[in-house]
Amino acid sequence: MPKNKGKGGKNRRRGKNENEETKRQLEFKEPGQEYAQVVRMLGNGRCECYCFDGKTRLGHIRGKMRKKVGWSGNSAGSIWRGSK
Repeated sequence: MPKNKGKGGKNRRRGKNENEETKRQLEFKEPGQEYAQVVRMLGNGRCECYCFDGKTRLGHIRGKMRKKVGWSGNSAGSIWRGSK
């Protein structure tokens, strides 16, 4: 068996991605939409949400948001804007 003499593998040889984050405008709710706080995740992209109008609703996270990797917005306590 050969000895490991290097410092890491293929990932170390790659360059870093130094893209700057672009700032986006804050999107306000439109008629027929409501802000909600995620109470708990239920699985399969669904969550129990407490809406700011005082009701508890079942929320569904759309695929574009659910598939993001390394993003912590899909956890309990997050604030979402969704349709009623």
